[in-house]
Order: sequence, then structure tokens, then C-alpha cells
Amino acid sequence: MTERRYSEDEVAAIFERAAEAQHTDRRQLPPADGMTLSDLQEIGREVGLPPELVAQAARSLDLGGRPASRTILGLPIGVGRTIDLGRRLTDEEWERLVVDLRETFDARGSVRYDGPFRQWTNGNLQALLEPTPTGHRLRLRTVKGSARGLMGGGVALVGIAAAVLVSTLVTGQVAESASVLALLSALGLGSFGAGALSLPGWARRRRQQMEGVIERLALAAGSGPPDAG
Repeated sequence: MTERRYSEDEVAAIFERAAEAQHTDRRQLPPADGMTLSDLQEIGREVGLPPELVAQAARSLDLGGRPASRTILGLPIGVGRTIDLGRRLTDEEWERLVVDLRETFDARGSVRYDGPFRQWTNGNLQALLEPTPTGHRLRLRTVKGSARGLMGGGVALVGIAAAVLVSTLVTGQVAESASVLALLSALGLGSFGAGALSLPGWARRRRQQMEGVIERLALAAGSGPPDAG
């Protein structure tokens, strides 16, 4: 007897119905309880994911640290990561961290000690090591200062153009000032656009760099998954 063969449309329908059935049958946990790693690994087995890969993915998420961001009109003007290491870093580990920061961000920066606090800074880019009851907390943060200046300047130019327009409407000299208005508006919008367009790629790159620094620090220190909140 020839084995039944399914067309492309039938294959799509079969997997769609199977996914719906899996979703319907899946055990639900109260949001407040959350899910343990064992719960995640059990679900992974059901869909063919090895438990060790689920555990590796969970650890990678822990090592990423708590994200932080600053936005202007929904655009990421500043990014950051914070991680509780769960123990104190030694002087040697801090020095290796500074080396990693310099290599990752291609910047020499400067180191400062203020009592129990340590920091490495390069312009708007900062790495702050702070004491906690359980050890040390590392904060990485930065702001795209050039984009903020371009966007602010663009808004100012558009504002000036609007003020000039109001003035010319009052005096009835709109035609005479049309070229000035057009120039100011074009410069303002261009400046704002140049700053805004650079932000998504810059923020993505900085997040990746920060996550890499944090993961290498945690792995080199031999610590368990930190409290990432």
C-alpha cells in the first residue's frame, strides 16, 4: 500500500493544527509563580529541544544583566546594563575588566577610585563598580551625545523657522522670507534626521558590547548565574 503523501498546503495545515493543539494542551502556570528551569526544560523536550541547550540559553539570559535605556521620541539615546555579581571582585579581576573595556570599546578611558567605588570612563561611556551587601554590582551605561546635539539643534532650527514664519505672517512679508524659511526648515529637519537615524544601530551595537563584557566577566570569575532581576 502506497504511503499517503501530503501537498504543501496540507503540510502547512497539519503543522498549524498541531501547534494549536499543543498550545491548548500546554500546562499554564500562574504569572506570579513563573517557571523554573526544570519546567522550561520539560517544555523543551516536548518540542525537541535538548535540556542542556535550554539551560545554556537561560544562563545566557542571566548573564545579560538588567537593561536600562533613555529615549527621545521613542529613540534610544542612551543604553545600559546592570548586573549583581554576587561577590566582590579582586583588584586583579577589576584590572582585567578595565583591559576588556578598553579593547571592546576601542578606548583608553580613565580609571578612578573613590573609597569602595571604582569607575572607568571614556566621555559618556561609564563602567561603575559599586559595593552591595552580597559583593559588587557593575553598571555599564552610555549616551549618544553627538546624536542628542544634532537632534536638539535640528529642533531649535525648526523652532526658529516657525518663529520667523509667524513674524512674516504678521508683517505680510512671507514671500520675501520664503527662501530663509525653507533653508532653516531643511537644515533643522536634516540635522534631526541625521541624529535620529544613527541611534538604532548605535544602541544595538552598544548593547551587544555591554552584554559581551558582562558575560566574559562572569565566566572568567567563575561565578554562578548572577541575580539579573
